[in-house]
Amino acid sequence: MDSSQRVRAILSFVHAADAGSFSAAGRNLGITSAAVSKNVASLEKALGVRLMNRTTRVLQLTDEGDAFLHQARVALDALDVAVDAVAVRREGPSGRIRISTSSAFGRDHLMPALPGLVALYPELSVEVDFDDRVVDFVRDGYDIAIRGGAIPNSNLVSKPVFRMSLALVASPEYLARRGVPGSSEDLMKHKLIARRFLGGKMSTWGFRGDDGSVISLDPSASAVLTLSAPEAVLQAALAGVGIGQVGLHLAWKHLQSGALKLVLHEVHHTGSYEMVMQYPHRALIAPRVRATLDYLSDAFAADPALHLPVESLDAFAASRQVST
Repeated sequence: MDSSQRVRAILSFVHAADAGSFSAAGRNLGITSAAVSKNVASLEKALGVRLMNRTTRVLQLTDEGDAFLHQARVALDALDVAVDAVAVRREGPSGRIRISTSSAFGRDHLMPALPGLVALYPELSVEVDFDDRVVDFVRDGYDIAIRGGAIPNSNLVSKPVFRMSLALVASPEYLARRGVPGSSEDLMKHKLIARRFLGGKMSTWGFRGDDGSVISLDPSASAVLTLSAPEAVLQAALAGVGIGQVGLHLAWKHLQSGALKLVLHEVHHTGSYEMVMQYPHRALIAPRVRATLDYLSDAFAADPALHLPVESLDAFAASRQVST
């Protein structure tokens, strides 16, 4: 099998695996289903293994086919990058960039950066989805996801944006009405605003123990509201509903204005969380993705609202101590 036949066969295999049938793959490639079937069969013959089992209704990858599909995507991505690299040298980054981010971060920090990005690279087309779900890069077609929290190890590359500290907050009106808790145990007597991630897991609150350990508290037992969006938790706290845990980058201006007060800052654990930009680990990164990552990294690094050290919160708390 020569190089051109090999590329055609690999394309037929990848499209058939994605579409689930030879006929759908043929329509996508502009060839007949018989040609797709012949290409896949020739690829299997050249490799000496069966890549997919065929029935009248479905194509099912073998273990060898699943492994080959992963490597084939890497190879096709590399070909796309090679073509893009030549175009970039001639015209600059071009094409569509798909980004997934949360509503709050997207509104307050990503959106202000996008006008500069598209002005610098006029051939880029940027598409942004605002939600907190964990996306599947391959299935959903995303290039970059901006995520916050305890970032798990994965086959994705994570580019740090900032360290994300948490704070317990409540409105002055709520604290005047219900009193100021003096310990984490006192929280069970209060109205709490809990956050549940879209996957169903509750966000816990951490407190430093006398021995230096971190004690976790599940606020759902005393929750008057359970919300999925961090900005909704902030809004509820501002409205005097109860005590909530929010990111410092969300709460800072409201703390400074007096619309919110810190609660139990002396014992509350600010967490070991971060905000990152994630993208698939590939042999080569498309120039449009690299240019976007570099531009956004510089924009976020220059955003003072994202880089508030815990020391600033300590100094602020000392100057505006909430007394019991």
